[in-house]
Amino acid sequence: MPWIDHPIFFVDFEGSLSSGVLEYGVATLLGGKVVETRTRLCGPTGRVRAEDTAFHGLRQETVAALPPLSADWEYFAGLRERGPLAAHFAGAENSLLKAVWPYPRSSPDFVRPGRRAVDWGPWIDSARLYSQVAPGLDSSGLQALVVARGLQGELDALAALHCPPARNHYHAALYDALGGALLLAALGRETGLAGLSLSQLFVFSTLNAGKREEMTQTALF
Repeated sequence: MPWIDHPIFFVDFEGSLSSGVLEYGVATLLGGKVVETRTRLCGPTGRVRAEDTAFHGLRQETVAALPPLSADWEYFAGLRERGPLAAHFAGAENSLLKAVWPYPRSSPDFVRPGRRAVDWGPWIDSARLYSQVAPGLDSSGLQALVVARGLQGELDALAALHCPPARNHYHAALYDALGGALLLAALGRETGLAGLSLSQLFVFSTLNAGKREEMTQTALF
């Protein structure tokens, strides 16, 4: 089955390992379209530094009384059971997620169909994908890619429907998740990419030679 026919959950977190996740956004991509979203602010597990606030706009006093990300275990574990997770530069999201829950429940292994795995990954990484399919771009940053691919208007239209009014901009979790989902959907419209399997998409999402070789063998057989 082509990857475009699987539900893929594009995740973005705002926060850091020191403060914990302060906001999450999830955009569900299916058939090349965003079909569902979810977002909320989360209580910190550490100090929110001034330099972090300058980046994402979230202050300690704004989120201090809110439930932390750990309150949403069932939601995130359920996502992993339904389909693979995706992010733009997925290493950051993987680290923040594993700092809260080192492992999900036993879930389908989307690299090896029919098997089970106890891992949040492998992740689909839109930044790694674009570095290979469009290597001549000046930047692999989310905003630069969205603009370069002509997706800014579509992103703003989606954000107006789904994002909280005060969090309708870059470096807000759902806005960035929607941007990444649109980048991934755009790949599905590229000749030769829409028909890739999930295993093949995972191969292009990692630069780790050992993991890439292992997944390549799985994709071939």
